[in-house]
Amino acid sequence: MSYQRNQNELLLRGYGCKWNARTFYSKLALGYRVKKGKTMFDTKSHMSSRRVGVVASLLLLLVVVCAPAAQAQTRLIVRDSLGLPGINLTCLLTGCKVVTGLGDPNGQLFLVTLPSILNPITGLLRLNLQTGILSVEVDQTVNTQPTYAAADPSYLTDETPTSYYGTTVWHGYLAQPGNQLVRTAQTQSTFNVTGAGATVAVIDTGVDPSNPVLKNVLVNGYDFTRNISGGSETNDVNVTPNLNAAQTATLNQRTVAVLDQRTVAVLDGGPYTDFGHGTMTAGIVHLVAPQAKIMPLKAFSANGTGYDSDILRAIYYAVGHGANVMNMSFDYSSYSPELATAIKYANKNGVLSVASAGNDGQYTVVYPGGLPGVIDVASTSDNDVQSSFTNYGAPPVWITAPGESIVTTYPWGTYAAGWGTSFSTPFVAGTAALMLGKNGNCPNWVVPIGLANAHYLGNQNLGFGRLDTFQAVQTCQLF
Repeated sequence: MSYQRNQNELLLRGYGCKWNARTFYSKLALGYRVKKGKTMFDTKSHMSSRRVGVVASLLLLLVVVCAPAAQAQTRLIVRDSLGLPGINLTCLLTGCKVVTGLGDPNGQLFLVTLPSILNPITGLLRLNLQTGILSVEVDQTVNTQPTYAAADPSYLTDETPTSYYGTTVWHGYLAQPGNQLVRTAQTQSTFNVTGAGATVAVIDTGVDPSNPVLKNVLVNGYDFTRNISGGSETNDVNVTPNLNAAQTATLNQRTVAVLDQRTVAVLDGGPYTDFGHGTMTAGIVHLVAPQAKIMPLKAFSANGTGYDSDILRAIYYAVGHGANVMNMSFDYSSYSPELATAIKYANKNGVLSVASAGNDGQYTVVYPGGLPGVIDVASTSDNDVQSSFTNYGAPPVWITAPGESIVTTYPWGTYAAGWGTSFSTPFVAGTAALMLGKNGNCPNWVVPIGLANAHYLGNQNLGFGRLDTFQAVQTCQLF
């Protein structure tokens, strides 16, 4: 897929045209499943932009294919070499509005909107021609899509209280097959690694700050959907569940999570299709690296939608606030130049990027997993078979990890089971934290090498194979 085509897709979507582009991450708990997608790593190629030619072709497409979307504001990500004074002057001349800076270290990146009364084609052209403007791209919206689900795992109901690094967890959470397959407990005990000293930024729907398993390892995050400190996903619901009802139930036939019955009334309906997703991914990071700190960065709403601009802000925030690893259990199919710039900045500053390969079951490229320097993760079963829903290849993903019937934490102190590359990814992010933390002592540049020391599955589409935390951490001892 060429750079120009990707940009065309972005602009067409941004101006209200219908475009059959793949969506974002995945659904989970109540009747939704979780997805996260990405594919490719080192061998991933990039395309450079020629702004004038690309903009000309984009505008031509917009004129031919789309009627001007006069009913809604157009959101744009703009890079201005003159910084805030420059973009303020540009908007004064062109009629746009500066919404916020996006946190890049040079102070050049901004979210701006074109008013609904302004023809978006005319506005984009005028904006591009202003002095100091380096680039403009549509602030694309990403959405969730259904993925795979199967029978509820028996170990989800194994509620036997078990001590785990200062907290009490369900035994099924620790003993689940996927966790045993990657040898988490053996790695922790043999090398005395827990992730202590490392911080994993979870860019997702937020994390429940009161969750008894996670609350002691959370560091202050941020909610970019509301522009407030914290990163709590429970702000998305205005009702507290009835904690007196403790019946375990399957929510519906297509669910990818089994929750306590007390959550059903609170989360019934479309606005909550991905509520809990962030707490679930954070719980898997904690399962692997129980003393690593978790930084909740909320860039998505409970309905599973988010903006590219909020993801960019989250990446720059993570780098600026001491994260060592970023877990990105989401994907979008269209290339974003500014996303590539943000990931490159994170890599340059020693922050490891781990992203999911996606849940479309295709040989395809998605982002950020398809960007250079990103460790993208596909999903396999507990029998080391490629999951039917996982993306793969194009070129090979870096690694796979268990992504079926994964039991993990859920808001309000309960647990859920999920299927998808969303849940494969934090297994790898947690392992990176083990390697970078106390007693792991891995140099940052060694982590991808250690992760590549995996259980090879004989499938070239699945990269170096299935994650083995023991072999990954063992590699650190060689450096």
